[in-house]
Amino acid sequence: MLKSPTQSRPRTPLSVQKTKSKIEEQEAKFTLNAKDKYFAWAFLGPSLLILGVFIFYPMVRTLYLSLFLTNTVGKTTVFVGLSNYISLLTSADYLSSLGVTLFYVFAVTIITISLGLVLANLASKRLPGIGLFRTLFSATMGVSVSVAAIFWLFIFNPSTGFLSLISTFLHLPQIPWLTDPTAAMWAVIITTVWMNLGFTFLILLGAMTSVPTTLYEAANIEGASSRFQFFHITIPSISPTLFFVSIITLIESFKSFGLIDLMTKGGPTNATNMLVYRIYKDAFYSGNFAQASAESIILTVIIALFTLLQFKVLEKRVNY
Repeated sequence: MLKSPTQSRPRTPLSVQKTKSKIEEQEAKFTLNAKDKYFAWAFLGPSLLILGVFIFYPMVRTLYLSLFLTNTVGKTTVFVGLSNYISLLTSADYLSSLGVTLFYVFAVTIITISLGLVLANLASKRLPGIGLFRTLFSATMGVSVSVAAIFWLFIFNPSTGFLSLISTFLHLPQIPWLTDPTAAMWAVIITTVWMNLGFTFLILLGAMTSVPTTLYEAANIEGASSRFQFFHITIPSISPTLFFVSIITLIESFKSFGLIDLMTKGGPTNATNMLVYRIYKDAFYSGNFAQASAESIILTVIIALFTLLQFKVLEKRVNY
């Protein structure tokens, strides 16, 4: 069968030369010249200067001081290498502070995320007046650390506090919230959870409201219970947000300082002497800047290790 000239003629691709010229024209538009480099440094310069002065220099200076002995004003005297680190890691007091900090961090992280999940799940329902409850649940985001500490100090007051009045009314034994080591730890944990709950709730609520409703409709048709839907639809769907919240909460718990300083000052009997507060006392009360610098480096390594562990363990269960 004969083919027409138009059928036998091969289709010619777009001219290669035209394509190359168009690519070169596009690249020429984005080519940096000498003036553009000056503009780039002009925009980056202030940020790099601030980061260098307030972030990078203090980090390098802290590492440097941790390798020396210092006097009470922070001047280096004798190079001791890793002796500061060895003395800390073999000190019973420091290991006790490390154990207290780990217990506090895990308790705050687990309780905050658990309560945030429960409250966000309740607030995501279409119920009358749910907007008011959403506002109340997230209200702690606008409360400063000092105000929160004063508020909870009043609640934990052994004579006029709200909890004391309830115990008296119900004829229950009084709990010395701020003088008993165990109770003081839980008082700080409760206060920290209350402070962090607003942020966690708001982030998780936003994630839950973005889950497609078609998934729940299909589950309802199949007769799935609310509990099944929560653990098999909601949790997997918001797993990236849960992953983010768990990392942020854990890091912020390690850095907790204000509530400790205002409520317990590390007491009683060092029961709430977290690593960050110990660094503060060693540096500005005892004048031992070398030891405080070594403690800062150890704390940085601990936070980095826990964050890396979270990425290794939890990221595998995240559904993107």
